[in-house]
Amino acid sequence: MAQSVDLAPQSSPAFGFDPWSPAFVAHPYDVYARLREEAPITWFEPTQQWLVSRYADVNALLRDRRLGRTYLHVGSHEDFGHPPDPPELEPFWHVVRNGMLDREPPDHTRLRRLVSKAFTPRRVEELRPTVERIADRVVDDLLAAGGGDLIAIVAEPLPVTVIAELLGIPEADRHQLRPWSADICGMYELNPSPDAARKAVAACEEFSAYLRDLVRYRRANPSDDLISDLVRVHDEGDRLTEDELIGTCVLLLNAGHEATVNATGNGWWALFRNPDQLAALRADHSLLPTAVEELLRYDTPAQMFERWVLEDFEWGGQRFTKGTELALLFGSANRDPAVFRDPDRLDLARADNPHITFGVGIHYCLGAPLARVELQASFGALLRRAPNLSLVREPEWKPGYIMRGLKELLVEVG
Repeated sequence: MAQSVDLAPQSSPAFGFDPWSPAFVAHPYDVYARLREEAPITWFEPTQQWLVSRYADVNALLRDRRLGRTYLHVGSHEDFGHPPDPPELEPFWHVVRNGMLDREPPDHTRLRRLVSKAFTPRRVEELRPTVERIADRVVDDLLAAGGGDLIAIVAEPLPVTVIAELLGIPEADRHQLRPWSADICGMYELNPSPDAARKAVAACEEFSAYLRDLVRYRRANPSDDLISDLVRVHDEGDRLTEDELIGTCVLLLNAGHEATVNATGNGWWALFRNPDQLAALRADHSLLPTAVEELLRYDTPAQMFERWVLEDFEWGGQRFTKGTELALLFGSANRDPAVFRDPDRLDLARADNPHITFGVGIHYCLGAPLARVELQASFGALLRRAPNLSLVREPEWKPGYIMRGLKELLVEVG
């Protein structure tokens, strides 16, 4: 039973939690351990959020319908004690809020149902040969160069190409997708800068205009792709607006590759730092499925997801008031010793691994089966065809904390 406390949140030093510090971004796990032990739910004044660090709390709160990815389905900004959106950000919010991630039922349920058939385990398995073909092609490029930046040559092109083929983006246009996605995702960081906001707005405007043109083309020239399927749904009146179609496609691009890119880079960096585990994987490729799950747990590519409090309630000794925000620390939950034995050790054979990297509840990542296939394909291709892959120099982390990944990962193929 939670203890009643004062309604006003109390400020806390948060034990070194500093998402703008390069040192913290590079290694947040010691701070997470202190939070879990000493202040598992604590107020973080700089972002006006409750930090939630233990696995049990994160897991349960992700499923709790007193929280939402948005509150706009039940009230206005003013109702929840927040100012209206700045007019200059309207193009960004219009796109983002028309995707299912920033919707709650019943709209979320409707949109997810319309898209989910493209991501069923059976459909994804049918895509595996295509994904493996693309993986071999990008590894060819790395081999031909004798090495280079594994992120730019392998990690980025694979998921971008897969999601572009799934959506039906013409090959000549795909070079625009990664920059648009990176600029849009910049707004998901904590307290984004005005420059990040301007870039996100411009990317939303450009990507939306591009997709509207493509929707018109697919309406006249349908093909075997997801955009054509969604156009047919819209035209047949199955409750999908064109704005929702655009928002869904933008979300699928961003969610369909951003985390996978970071998971690939983070995963290889973890392997290079744990040579015994890399040697075990090279000796036994059958470890690959559990290895992928462990790498997703060990250095989680999306460290935090946020939820809004829709009504007052108590949890874990704290009182959450309507309109406040929870920061659920996935990276901390995935290192919680209450759930994972020896959690700071990379163990590619870890069998009991209920990580929450893909979330839980109604917002569980729709593309999780595809992400697993992509990661198995790229790691598998590199293990087979570049068995002596080695690190050139220690990488640097990008400044972003929520979407946590490396700037580059320079390797030699040996």
